[in-house]
Amino acid sequence: MKNIEAISSVRSTLFFLMMLVSTKPIISKDFLQCMATKHSATTVYTRESTLYPSLFQRSQQNPRWLNSTLTLKPHYIVTPSQEPEIGATILCSREHGFRVRVRSGGHDYEGLSYLSRNPYVLIDLVHLRAITINMKDGDDDQTAWVQCGATLGELYYSIAQSSSTHGFPAGVCPTVGVGGHISGGGFGALTRKYGLAADHVVDARLVDVNGRILDRRLMGEEVFWAIRGGGGASFGVITAWKIKLVPVPLTVTVFTVHKTLEQGASKLIERWQKTADKLPEDLFIRVIVQNLDGGSYGVKKTVQASFNSMFLGNIQRYFNINMHHQHSFSELGVEAKDCKELSWIEAVLYFAGHSSGTPKEALLDRDHQLFKSYFKAKSDFVNQPIPETALQQVWERQMQVSEAYIIMEPLGGMMNHVPETQIAYPHRRGNLYNIQYIVKWKVNEAEEARRHIHWVRMLHKFMSPYVSKSPRTAYFNYRDLDLGINAINRSASYLEARLWGTKYFKNNFERLAKVKRSIDPSNFFRDEQSVPPFG
Repeated sequence: MKNIEAISSVRSTLFFLMMLVSTKPIISKDFLQCMATKHSATTVYTRESTLYPSLFQRSQQNPRWLNSTLTLKPHYIVTPSQEPEIGATILCSREHGFRVRVRSGGHDYEGLSYLSRNPYVLIDLVHLRAITINMKDGDDDQTAWVQCGATLGELYYSIAQSSSTHGFPAGVCPTVGVGGHISGGGFGALTRKYGLAADHVVDARLVDVNGRILDRRLMGEEVFWAIRGGGGASFGVITAWKIKLVPVPLTVTVFTVHKTLEQGASKLIERWQKTADKLPEDLFIRVIVQNLDGGSYGVKKTVQASFNSMFLGNIQRYFNINMHHQHSFSELGVEAKDCKELSWIEAVLYFAGHSSGTPKEALLDRDHQLFKSYFKAKSDFVNQPIPETALQQVWERQMQVSEAYIIMEPLGGMMNHVPETQIAYPHRRGNLYNIQYIVKWKVNEAEEARRHIHWVRMLHKFMSPYVSKSPRTAYFNYRDLDLGINAINRSASYLEARLWGTKYFKNNFERLAKVKRSIDPSNFFRDEQSVPPFG
């Protein structure tokens, strides 16, 4: 425990000292003149611009970073409306000593998509969010081009406007940007049936370090492999994905069953671990464990497990299949009165936490306050059921803080049928589920942050014997800077980056580093957890 806190303290001190180190002088007018020369129509906001503060803060989903003294804000914010503006920004940034950060939805858990400890330019893709749905017959049917500044909610809404029998297997949070979500893998309620969002990418557009605009043919199959699950920001600026849509029934069934510890939640979770990955592929049951603080006289503090579920079919079909399947989860005790029949797009709203009857236009709200909070998160993949005695100790720890969530996302199904090397995302067969630990707090004060971050680190340490090993793996979209000691104010070497790279990408990390060497050998696109060039 002391070692972890000591490392964290050293990192913070190094980051602060790094900010005081003099760097090559940056002359603002030179960058602005460069942009005016290369693409005069580009909108560039300086720190003196009246819109700069609201633009910078607009889509930051974790406001814990807003007042941080350990990070630098961008010298410029560029909001491109077309791809050549991105190429100009990259070239001018290289020429005048800036790094770049690329933001689509602002959900990066560690803020790496919009913060840097070096002088940088923020490329905000908010105006690159066009979505084109193609439902025509032919070789190219049932696809969509979606620009990377669009959110998942905007994508889901557009699909539903074109078809009531198509969907897309991505995440449940509608304000997440498609750019980062798909490049990191992207799983959600359709994953057991169809796999990841990245599994359904058939083309992409990327602006490289030389400002060239590349599609799949021009970037080559190795780069195309890497950006599907390997994180796009290491290889260039991804501007759009071409995705293959998937069929969904006219009617799906949703239900959520809540159980406290006193109602047998632990035994149900123990049983869920042994069945969730083996259930029919049409059935998705995730578990969300959260605190209940009592709040009234005579009600003791406890935790509650919510079995949050979707079945691709109507209620009658759900009960017919669940009754006869060899790995049914009958212990949950679901009854017809617990279930709702919805369209797929209504189920998207349901999983996003919206109340019944909410219009689907709610998915177009990019800045919904429901998804903003101060938080720290960590993740694991689990390949053996965790004993009930260990779960009990987890709940005891969870009750030490006021707001914590443990989210268990089932795998199996289609995830067992895709090879680890098909795309860069490797966490396939052998994993029962992914587990995410999230702790939130309400006041952005240093002591509050320190206490809650310490809590989630200690919980993560406690879980070591019960999760994947050699390496202990994690999900790249749940970014966690604790996973490796980062190089400060310089490029991490390949060997240093393996500390965290193999946890995110397993044996695919070396291949990713070789792709990086081929497309960005100077390592221009880099952050604290970017893929370095091999060697």
